[in-house]
Amino acid sequence: MILDHHFLIAMPEMADPIFAGTVTYILQHDEEGAFGLIVNRPINLDLESVFHSVDIKSFNTKSGQKPVYHGGPVSSEQGFILHQPTERVWDSTLSNNQLCVTTSQDILQAIAYGEGPEKFLFCLGYSGWSGGQLEQELKQNAWLTVAADSDIIFADNETEKYRQALTLLGVDISALSGHGGLA
Repeated sequence: MILDHHFLIAMPEMADPIFAGTVTYILQHDEEGAFGLIVNRPINLDLESVFHSVDIKSFNTKSGQKPVYHGGPVSSEQGFILHQPTERVWDSTLSNNQLCVTTSQDILQAIAYGEGPEKFLFCLGYSGWSGGQLEQELKQNAWLTVAADSDIIFADNETEKYRQALTLLGVDISALSGHGGLA
């Protein structure tokens, strides 16, 4: 099963503190591995701080107030901007025809000036799996999967994203058990 444009929803008993309680958006998945971003783990940083760190002195106040997210444990110092496709082509964009991830400074400058994508998340780091690794974790009942919903990704209420992703599956969080069975 290819999981492009899907959510990985951490099971309640996820032992890894990086992923416990998370919703991870999978942008790309194939036999070589998977690339995704955690979409519900804001960190104690806003875009204003990021703008200052890369010498963007002038910026739109609304953009500067946006939270920065912990996208995952890989390349945790690098910024990844998850956004909807736009007419403008950005440098270094990866896309699955639903959403895009851009890592170049041109999009960051456009966001600072209020000229970037309307909906976006700025993440530090990403989540990655080598070939077969994610499939093994799925067999071990570490994750639930469901087709992604952009409204959930770009919602302002981070604390509700986990519950909303479960709702896509028709699952009530209070009834969810971390103990799966094998048929």
